[in-house]
Amino acid sequence: MKKIPLLFILLWSVWPVFGQTTKMDLFVRDLMSKMTLEEKLGQMNLSSGNIGAVIAGSDGILDVVRKGQIGATGAYTFELAKKIEVASQESRLKIPVLIGVDVIHGYKTGFPIPLGLASSWDLARIEKSARIAAVEASASGICWTYSPMVDIARDPRWGRVGEGAGEDPWLGSQIAKALVHGYQGDDLSKENTIMACVKHFALYGAAEAGRDYNTVDMSRLTMFQDYLPPYKAAFEAGAGSAMSSFNLIDGVPATGNKWLLNDLLRKKWGFKGFVVTDYTAINEMMFHGLGDLPQVSALALKAGVDMDMMGLGFLNTLKKSLAEGKVTIQDIDTACRRILEAKYKLGLFGDPFKYVKEDRFKNEILTAEHLQFAREIASRSMVLLKNSQQVLPLKKSGKIALVGPLADSAADLLGCWSTGEVSKTVSVLQGIKQAVGTGAEVIYAKGANITDDPYLKETIKNPYAAYMGLKEAVESRTPAELQAEAVVAAKTADVVVAVLGESATMSGEAASRSDIGIPECQENLLKALVATGKPVVLVLVNGRPLTLNWENENVPAILEAWAPGIEGGDAIADILFGDYNPSGKITMTFPRSVGQIPIYYNHKNTGRPFDQKNKFTSKYLDIPNEPLFPFGYGLSYTTFNYGEVVLNKTVLKGNETLSAKITVTNSGKVAGEEVVQLYFSDPVASVSRAVKELKGFQKISLNPGESREVEFKITTETLKFFNGDLKYDWEPGAFVIQIGKNSQEVKQAKIEWSK
Repeated sequence: MKKIPLLFILLWSVWPVFGQTTKMDLFVRDLMSKMTLEEKLGQMNLSSGNIGAVIAGSDGILDVVRKGQIGATGAYTFELAKKIEVASQESRLKIPVLIGVDVIHGYKTGFPIPLGLASSWDLARIEKSARIAAVEASASGICWTYSPMVDIARDPRWGRVGEGAGEDPWLGSQIAKALVHGYQGDDLSKENTIMACVKHFALYGAAEAGRDYNTVDMSRLTMFQDYLPPYKAAFEAGAGSAMSSFNLIDGVPATGNKWLLNDLLRKKWGFKGFVVTDYTAINEMMFHGLGDLPQVSALALKAGVDMDMMGLGFLNTLKKSLAEGKVTIQDIDTACRRILEAKYKLGLFGDPFKYVKEDRFKNEILTAEHLQFAREIASRSMVLLKNSQQVLPLKKSGKIALVGPLADSAADLLGCWSTGEVSKTVSVLQGIKQAVGTGAEVIYAKGANITDDPYLKETIKNPYAAYMGLKEAVESRTPAELQAEAVVAAKTADVVVAVLGESATMSGEAASRSDIGIPECQENLLKALVATGKPVVLVLVNGRPLTLNWENENVPAILEAWAPGIEGGDAIADILFGDYNPSGKITMTFPRSVGQIPIYYNHKNTGRPFDQKNKFTSKYLDIPNEPLFPFGYGLSYTTFNYGEVVLNKTVLKGNETLSAKITVTNSGKVAGEEVVQLYFSDPVASVSRAVKELKGFQKISLNPGESREVEFKITTETLKFFNGDLKYDWEPGAFVIQIGKNSQEVKQAKIEWSK
């Protein structure tokens, strides 16, 4: 038999990828050879809304599209998306337009906010939530989402913590990959996939003082060890685009930072997609002191930005900058090519109308299957923070007082950055009434406004309220009258369920808070309810960790429901009445006081670790160092006992694999799910390491009395970290393996690992 040449075999093996790349490259080269400079700059422009009013000679966005002056835009209705693509095919070169929207946690079927999704510790369901979001969005004309937000956040004052996965880089990386896979599927050219956009690149979650749009300053070591991993994971998962952040990095805005966007993202990490700015981020570099609009636009382009969101700097200044030699035609061509390649990968050149098919729009949104899944994942995202005297679960009988400004508010259950369908959203009042049927009497009283603080009332007004379906409540009764009505209801009831927290506009973008407690008027209501002597269940609807000291000391049961989405009311009822046993665990630390912030479990030690007996150690005078609720914390209606950590060996060398096992037993009376968490400590290293780091988890289900052995396989990959030279490697020595129910309650064992 004749031997096949090795070169032929190699070419044959890579041809599917190589051939596709060559085909795309040839297509894009040919298209760009026909494009004028103005058309290339148009591809680099993302604008919407009133663009027609700011571009001379245009008559609205459709006219701008026909003139080839826009490469991407937003469209929140199917009809507008279709009109935009029709207009794109009336342009000279018929280049389709990217339709991008903030599809953050579901599309019309709204899911829990991302911080809630993360609290489920259920990667498969998190990925499925993104898959469903992609199906619905792609059926509505959208082919691109500004998600996932993978910023690591250690300051709950920042309103956007609700959009991310919390404080841990390892867990954040796993969730980032799951979301990218969910949005993009296994083939971007399929009609039910959309392109992901990883944001905010980079470090935005570390904004000083938790104030949105604020500056960031940190060492390169902290960047690589703690903040950059989720971005890198998302890009390795194949995310097609990235969004630059507003903040400074090493004194240079991310949008104009060549080290970040070119040296790190493209050269070191090998990213092949395109970079879009956040909203007017190029223009905002002027406020950072980097020059006028032509200067900062040129700076952004040279740094590696490909598309300008809403700033019009590229469209209006780069032609002159090219003539002046401030930028080159190669700079412009490179950016334009990356955007055209994205459209090619999405299959838009083959079928510009693939995302605006009437049959999909009519049949694939808000389906019964999607709504059922929304209910399932919402219940799994909720965290039981307290349940003394087993107040929960409630009985579906007797008299229940349902109280609070969020008890009958459907829109607020959708949370920040929601595209969910308000008219289909189940309120807590609806959910509880449906759950109990005729078996129990439900008495509803509002009890309080969201806030009575005039300053806060004004600042939480949302300019997009009408679009989101949010209506400002007009309350004719005084705060005293509202509270009195609720107290009367509580006194006549067997149990009180108080639904309190934050409205949808109190978290998210531009929603930083210096005081992250429950607003005063709601706190006063809660105190009055507790004073009745009736058992009180506090259900929290909110977008961030809150300070809950009084609540934890005085309220017997606390359920963290986050903003749970379109099926939120039903999901809350499922937990309150025991139809689902809560299994969520928080992924962001709950502080006792804002004075502890930033607070996070994987901190580094000090030279004077806490010692209660020694005054001159690192501690506060007025409160303990420990948080109110630690990372990974969450209760169940059952109890889980952990055995000791059992290792297959305690001395390892080189590339050996360590097996760490632990037996977990359901010692309670009902079936339940438990998140078994693996942590790791490196006590002696060339740089100071975190006191512990999450390195794995398994979510298991156990019946009453059932035990299961949970095993973790650990390799030297687990031991790696960034050293002082920013080299990612491991060092031999002693290590501590910790396994437990949260970051504080762990069983541990020590090992030695040599090279």
